[in-house]
Amino acid sequence: MKNEIIKPIAVLVCICLVVTALLAYINLVTAPVIKASEEEAAAQARAEVLSEADSFKPIKIKNPPECVTEVYKAENGSGYVFMLKVKGYGGDMKLICGIKSDGTIEQSKTLSHSETSGLGSKTAEEPYRSKYSGKSEKTFTEVDAVSGATISSNAYQKAIADAFKAFDMVKEAR
Repeated sequence: MKNEIIKPIAVLVCICLVVTALLAYINLVTAPVIKASEEEAAAQARAEVLSEADSFKPIKIKNPPECVTEVYKAENGSGYVFMLKVKGYGGDMKLICGIKSDGTIEQSKTLSHSETSGLGSKTAEEPYRSKYSGKSEKTFTEVDAVSGATISSNAYQKAIADAFKAFDMVKEAR
């Protein structure tokens, strides 16, 4: 009777241990490849939103604005790139924004989002995202919200506002 209970439990525990060991090994092997791929994608995104930059150097700022997760300075002085994370309607939106040294946005881009398809997701598409190009700290609020996606549009604009706050902080630190 005990053998009928213990034997299946022991088999299941052994199976779980083997599967766990295999998953840990696969994670160990693939983690560096995944990290390198993510870093390459991030480098490409930085180059896309600030095209005049030759290379980027990460910089730290004390008490960054809420949405700013990372800041990069173009080593040739052409501007800064801000990695942003903001809560939209459907969840977190991750954005990247390139601000040229003259204080205007070259380009902003949505890296990932969970917004409603066909509504909030329009903030990640053209022509909405390019409406921010050329805008300054004083003019970026002129961009109209996507009809039916006010929460997502407001979240996008909040992230851009925080990018400008961080831009002012790094500009003053020069």
